[in-house]
This record gives sequence, structure tokens and C-alpha cells, in this order.
Amino acid sequence: MPKLRSVSGAECIKILCNKFSFTIIRRKGSHVLLRKYTLNGQIATVVPDHDHLKIGTLKGVLKLAQVDEKEFSKYL
Repeated sequence: MPKLRSVSGAECIKILCNKFSFTIIRRKGSHVLLRKYTLNGQIATVVPDHDHLKIGTLKGVLKLAQVDEKEFSKYL
């Protein structure tokens, strides 16, 4: 099983948009708001567009996005 590793904010945004159907709603400073519509409503998350995201920050982004860490790590 692949583990989470530190990724850039741009790489995280790219994976969430291409593989998990999120779209970029807006960008304010170095933070990007992503949103996805589901049958149960909308899901939103904020991704800091930094060079390196710490593991804890990445886990927080994935928790807000309701994306499983194992599923996300397949695309790293």
C-alpha cells in the first residue's frame, strides 16, 4: 500500500481535479478553493498552493474533500 508523501499544492490540486472531479472555484492569495457536486450536496476544500504540503496539511485537505488517503496515494 503506498503511503502519503509530501506533495506540492499544485500537484494536489491537479490530482483532485483530474481524478476526483473537483473544480477550481476561486484563488485568493496562495489558497485555492475546490468544489465538487454530489447527490448529497456539495463538497469543498481549500488547498494551499505552496511548494511543499506537510503530511498533516495534506490529510486535512483530504478530510475536507472526503477523499480516502489510500485512494489519493494511488495517484502519487
